Amino acid sequence: MPAPEQRLGTAHLPGGGRVAYAVTGSGPFLLVAPGWLSHLELGWAIPVERRFHEALASGRTLVRYDRPGCGLSDPYDGPRDLALELATIGAVTEAVGMTRFDLLGWSLGAAVAAQWAADRPETVDRLVLYGGWAEGAAIGDEDSRRHILGLLATHWGLGSDLLTDVFAPDADAGTRAAIARYQRAASSAETAVALLRLAYALDVRTTLPRIQTPTLVLARRGDRAAPLAQSRVLADAIPSAELVELDGRSHLPAIGDAESVVAQIRGFLGLPTLRRGVPTGLTPRQAEVAALVADGLTNREIAQRLGITERSAESHVERIRLRLGFRSRSQVAAWHVATHPEVR
Repeated sequence: MPAPEQRLGTAHLPGGGRVAYAVTGSGPFLLVAPGWLSHLELGWAIPVERRFHEALASGRTLVRYDRPGCGLSDPYDGPRDLALELATIGAVTEAVGMTRFDLLGWSLGAAVAAQWAADRPETVDRLVLYGGWAEGAAIGDEDSRRHILGLLATHWGLGSDLLTDVFAPDADAGTRAAIARYQRAASSAETAVALLRLAYALDVRTTLPRIQTPTLVLARRGDRAAPLAQSRVLADAIPSAELVELDGRSHLPAIGDAESVVAQIRGFLGLPTLRRGVPTGLTPRQAEVAALVADGLTNREIAQRLGITERSAESHVERIRLRLGFRSRSQVAAWHVATHPEVR
């Protein structure tokens, strides 16, 4: 049986430009305000990230989006500020028809979600903040922030590799390689720098006491990207918040002990615990074709390499796509990198 597919759509920002969103599952809405960079298609192709999102989508209609200038959304070269982040949530919720929903914000998205819940309490039933902060200036010191921004601006490849090591130290080699490639495909170096500057600039400390929504704050004790002290600030300042500290080092919620993160979120939302996997088994021939797709070969080139007809190569690619629940060859390539550590 083919794996389930996410359903893609497009929202329109008030000032122009399209924002891509994805819908998975059924039930009450759960909206995710993303972290630093995202790409709806390529993220779906990384097995650990897909397992995480499918687990959240069981019993919920999970809605995710690529912010302007990222992933499948239109390019954007305007100012990066909290107003744009909130306008993006507004555009997506309007396009999907969401009037009330649960809201999960992680990393950069945590401050954005907190501000939305404070400003629009009538829309949010429950709020989850993972790996977030109240004051971006508390992330590292000024010298380290300047160094990282400079590295991203001048050496995007090296910078993405460095931040992958910081964000996902518990990931295997294949997953780290896929995440680093995924980040570079998700945005330009300029967008990556602008969004990291925004993360450092955000300060929602005065906003937090206005949040009346039941709130769960999640943090991993060893997270090097988001200080645990900042999650404590969030929990202390939000009147209805509960803080749960988890073991682990990875900033990305789908990396490391993701099952504990999922269990906490599902329990807070009133959903039963769930263990699910993404079917990724391919036949030997399909695995061979997937490797050639990852190498960038066309169907004609695959046919020549394997000594089969071009129609047969096309058929293999289509079966692989359906088996994995993907829409594009780039997703097949990203999946292959993530599941084969020797591919760099």
